[in-house]
Amino acid sequence: MNDGRRLGSTDYEISPIGLGCLQFAQGRGVAGRIFSPLDATTTREIVGAALAGGVNWFDTAEVYGRGASEQALTTALRDNRVTTDEVLIATKWAPWLRRSASIERTISDRFRALQGYPIGLHQIHGPHGSLSSMRVQLRAMARLARENRIGAVGVSDFSAQQLREAAEILRQEGVTLASNQTRISLLDRDIEHNGVLQTARDLGITLIAYSPLCRGVLTGRLHEDPAHVQAQSRSRRRRNPHLRGEGLARTRPLIEEMRAIAHAYDVSVTQVALNWLITFYGDTVVAIPGASRPRQAEEAAAAMELKLTGKELERLAVAGERVR
Repeated sequence: MNDGRRLGSTDYEISPIGLGCLQFAQGRGVAGRIFSPLDATTTREIVGAALAGGVNWFDTAEVYGRGASEQALTTALRDNRVTTDEVLIATKWAPWLRRSASIERTISDRFRALQGYPIGLHQIHGPHGSLSSMRVQLRAMARLARENRIGAVGVSDFSAQQLREAAEILRQEGVTLASNQTRISLLDRDIEHNGVLQTARDLGITLIAYSPLCRGVLTGRLHEDPAHVQAQSRSRRRRNPHLRGEGLARTRPLIEEMRAIAHAYDVSVTQVALNWLITFYGDTVVAIPGASRPRQAEEAAAAMELKLTGKELERLAVAGERVR
């Protein structure tokens, strides 16, 4: 497995690939409309496959089924006989139309849903929508960290300027900003141009890549059988430009480049996409692909074993830039 990565400047060491747990929402809330509910056996096997492949951290959120994902995840960890100190759990507070007071008020709800597993990383689930300022939100997070109720503080989808402001606010509180969760993939590379990547490197912040397979586009399976595209919900197709119009045709050259490399290593296109992501940017970027079947978790974890060359990484970067 690739060497572990330090989470920001914390003492946590995490695997380059974690497991995103949106799919554990159990049919509840907005997240529950994206994935069909998974039974306890399947959830246990997904988590077990990730663990067996070297994954040691899991990303969930309050809004993923109003705590259902947190509870399903920790039930699966317990069923896999994982102790509370063997993994890191990252969760998130939802800021939308709420005041910062709810960060501390709802932390007990997070503890109940996580069933005794500690919060290693607590994240503000977006830069907008709260009825309180960023400063007040971050101060509430810092208090939880100082009280050892959470291990580290992170944010999601913050711009370069917001990252600098957040890091300074937390510094004044005696806490560091550990991470920024944002969309990154071979087809989503805004971080290279909007200052987020450089700011993260300057400040020692880990970037957590969500949607690292661009909602399935970078698995190559949608190109193999367009019927899979129709199986996607209408709302998901509408939100993903690569599934509209000539989107698949435009990205086909990239997929073919990935397929050639995958064939040479006897791995999958998915594994090439994930390994590029956790290697091309050095230690700064880690990824959290989801999995709704154990085989998908096993495949994603195995991407950490792949060793792409510098030339292959650059070939893919150029091919990806051409079709974005």
